[in-house]
Amino acid sequence: MLRAFPAVLLALVLAGPTAAAEGSTPPYESDLLRLAELLGGLHYLRPLCGMTAEQQSWRGEMQALIDAEQPSDTRRGKLIAAFNQGYGSYAQVYRTCTPAAAQAVARQLDEGARLAHEIVVRYGGN
Repeated sequence: MLRAFPAVLLALVLAGPTAAAEGSTPPYESDLLRLAELLGGLHYLRPLCGMTAEQQSWRGEMQALIDAEQPSDTRRGKLIAAFNQGYGSYAQVYRTCTPAAAQAVARQLDEGARLAHEIVVRYGGN
């Protein structure tokens, strides 16, 4: 089974009462931007490394986060820029799936799972 971090679950938790008030920046913003960057990297690397069934799933996870957060235009732009940065940074380095690319995928999945868990634990509780 895919070792994906639960971005949609995270999105649902963040959409709850702890979500930032309109126009404000939530306390988990830096973690959320890093998560968006990880999603972008996975969007590039997973299909490159043979997971073609995931062609759009990471973009879908990113969209779920944006939909749940309902960020201001400025925050939305930052989240999208972080996703694109993650995608672009790996697209510049890897053209084929190498052992280093596969290791990068594993590291991103682990970091994403850890970040998602920490955000939910710290900011998703009632």
